[in-house]
Amino acid sequence: MSERTKWQKIARRIRVPLGFVFAVVFLWLARPTWQTMLVSLVLVAPGVWLRGYAAGYVRKNAELTRTGPYAHTRNPLYLGSMMIAFGFALAAWSWIILLALAILFAAIYLPTIRSEEAFLREHFAGFDEYASKVPRLLPRLTAAKTTDEAGSFSRKLYLHHREYNACMGAIAIYAALAARLLFLKW
Repeated sequence: MSERTKWQKIARRIRVPLGFVFAVVFLWLARPTWQTMLVSLVLVAPGVWLRGYAAGYVRKNAELTRTGPYAHTRNPLYLGSMMIAFGFALAAWSWIILLALAILFAAIYLPTIRSEEAFLREHFAGFDEYASKVPRLLPRLTAAKTTDEAGSFSRKLYLHHREYNACMGAIAIYAALAARLLFLKW
């Protein structure tokens, strides 16, 4: 196993626990204002929506999803996560948090995405053609044409993937930031 592959495996395993650790550091370093919290909704709300919308299309490890948001970007779940995270960096009004997030996303999510792409390439014959039409992260404006039957959003898949947790988490972070703003003066 190559060093890069080892790191990809480690990155996939630590990304969620590392997120919880980062949340504690985030709240400690955060210097929110009501204005920064309001402006951050421009990124957080669409990020939460995108994650939920993507979860209603994807059948992880069972098929190559190419419809819905997956016709615009190969990684709408990660794009949504990035929007949420950078939105909260804006709410926290901290350059340290912004820089830490950029480093963490580069170190954790890029290897994870590459690892997942290797899996998809190995298991789904149409992946290379799909990848040639749909960007890895930043979305194309129009949906890529596909030979797949038009998929549609599935509430059952959304609930199965428990994406409602992203919304509840965002609400909890806003509540923590508001509590910090109201009760902890620095």
